[in-house]
Amino acid sequence: RSKKNMSQSNQTWVTEFLLLGISDDPQIQLLFFVLFLVVYLITVFGNLLLISLVLTDSQLHTPMYFFLCNLSTADLFFSTTIVPQALFNLLSRRKDISFIGCAAQLLLFLLFGCTECALLAVMSYDRYLAICDPMHYPLIMTGRVCGHLALGCWASGILVSLVDTTFTLRLPYQGDNRIAHFFCEPPAILALASADIHSAETAIFFMGVLILLAPVSLILVSYGSIIVTVVRMKTTSGRLKAFSTCGSHLLVVILFYGSGIISYMTPKSAKLLGKLVSMFYSVITPMLNPLIYSLKNKDVKKAFRNAAIKRLFCKL
Repeated sequence: RSKKNMSQSNQTWVTEFLLLGISDDPQIQLLFFVLFLVVYLITVFGNLLLISLVLTDSQLHTPMYFFLCNLSTADLFFSTTIVPQALFNLLSRRKDISFIGCAAQLLLFLLFGCTECALLAVMSYDRYLAICDPMHYPLIMTGRVCGHLALGCWASGILVSLVDTTFTLRLPYQGDNRIAHFFCEPPAILALASADIHSAETAIFFMGVLILLAPVSLILVSYGSIIVTVVRMKTTSGRLKAFSTCGSHLLVVILFYGSGIISYMTPKSAKLLGKLVSMFYSVITPMLNPLIYSLKNKDVKKAFRNAAIKRLFCKL
């Protein structure tokens, strides 16, 4: 026992972590570098374009597009928190990230990811009111209410990220500093802790219930009510119109929550699968969101055409 304590005391505190990434093969790393770079450029361009359209086109100044603008902002920063560091590590021999850098990445990753969870729930509530109670929708979803809901989403993201980051990084980290991932994610970091992680896992679990179970419950109730309302509609055109207004959001919800749940419920033995699924919800999904909303939404496509025509006439 004394030998064990002596060996632990001789271990130095971790000042940096090594992100092992997805693969050690140089060719696969180059492939992922090209993939990440292309996806990130599309993500930045797509989300900035969507944000600018919502801000500049008066026809998009509605609650649904206000929340969509917040979602694109969260997606943009969510991707920026992870991808640039991953791109650097894919080309670098040393895959290191400082302890402070890892802490910042962890905090921001949780902040924007958890905010997106809350925003998707609020957007489902918005669609529920628009379809199930259209007469009172303008009276309920006022600018003041929308602002408070958006602020609540960002506040919940800040709360969960602070709690999870604090409980994760307050643990001692000595000896092994190799993170079996391409970014600083809570489970991968906790695996390196030099002390009992039960309290941290418990805190993260309760925060997960708060930011995952509550939004998912609201989404399920909202879409359950929407389906019942749509089924009761007498005309086919009314049903198609109702589904078209929430189809894009439902697809985004399935992609984000589906990949996130699979990632955190994957057995520890399936490390590669867990990394690939994490890559999907943290890198690919932020790129898909603006594409889904722009390709399946007539209002966004119309706003884009108007902006393009206006820019063309300005040049002429």
